[in-house]
Amino acid sequence: MVHDQVKDYYGKVLQKSDDLQTNACCTDDAMPSHLKPIIGKIHDEVLTKYYGCGLVAPEQLEGMRILDLGSGSGRDVYALAALVGGSGEVVGVDMTDEQLAVARRHVDYHADVFGFAKPNVRFLKGYIEKLDELDLEPGSFDIIVSNCVINLSPDKPAVMREAYRLLKPGGEMYFSDVYSDRRIPESLVNDPVLYGECLSGALYWNDFENMAKAAGFADPRLVTDSPITINNSAQKEKTGPIRFFSATYRLFKLEGLEPACEDYGQAVIYRGTIAHHPHQFDLDKHHAIPAGKVFPVCGNTLRMLKDTRFAEHFEFMGDGATHFGIFKDCGTDVPFGNGDDQGDDEGASQGGCC
Repeated sequence: MVHDQVKDYYGKVLQKSDDLQTNACCTDDAMPSHLKPIIGKIHDEVLTKYYGCGLVAPEQLEGMRILDLGSGSGRDVYALAALVGGSGEVVGVDMTDEQLAVARRHVDYHADVFGFAKPNVRFLKGYIEKLDELDLEPGSFDIIVSNCVINLSPDKPAVMREAYRLLKPGGEMYFSDVYSDRRIPESLVNDPVLYGECLSGALYWNDFENMAKAAGFADPRLVTDSPITINNSAQKEKTGPIRFFSATYRLFKLEGLEPACEDYGQAVIYRGTIAHHPHQFDLDKHHAIPAGKVFPVCGNTLRMLKDTRFAEHFEFMGDGATHFGIFKDCGTDVPFGNGDDQGDDEGASQGGCC
């Protein structure tokens, strides 16, 4: 059973971060400088038992209620607890007893270190595919995060559906995970080391995007990505030409998002008021929004800013009453040849048969 295999690998085989055989789960190089002092305050045992990829910490977290799927030793939960403050809450869910024991041992320690009158974290034992079995109210979380864990799940569509169910309208799933450039052969999926190392459970990126859409997250946005190197020669030989990537996505729970980036003549102006982002806000890999400049956006992007926790940081322009087709640079305007040919008789269709 996959669950038992993963529990054994993370609860008994791995004893410290250095026991990992690839860098699939450890990519902290680009951690923002303002987060490093927070990590420095986290208990050494929690850090030693941490096996994730980077720190999953989206913007604008003060007062938010956050759910961490596959919280492990609790490193990300405690870091996020510092960012949400005493008025927020972070709930961690994990299935591994050994990891939960580490996380729960240091609840009071971190409340004291971060200066909170009482702890603002909880750790629950459960499966991320079966969140409906836990006492979690639907539509009660502002943000759901996960750090290199969903690839370990044997039922990834269920994880997506449960996340959508638990998010508030306008809420966001923001998570890092491992993806591949093609579907993983069954022979590798059954390899316990490659699975535990977050490789053979990786989703083919296009299957993931379609899975997210099926769960209700209509317009998945890639935030960052980087290639994964496999330095262990034995594991590298097994995977052959398959390429793996560590990537962060953000998925918004917004009803009525369109399947393409449609242009309604709208724009935003970023006020420069999101903490630690005074000059530019990067919504995703393709939307780096400079402060103080009129920035044209498609209808979906406008809603991701206007109908979420980011609204107070933007001015919004345009009523969206007129549709101008596909947004420039987000696809083909008209897929039926060059629109400039319409006035040219040569090569133009002379019939209209359907």
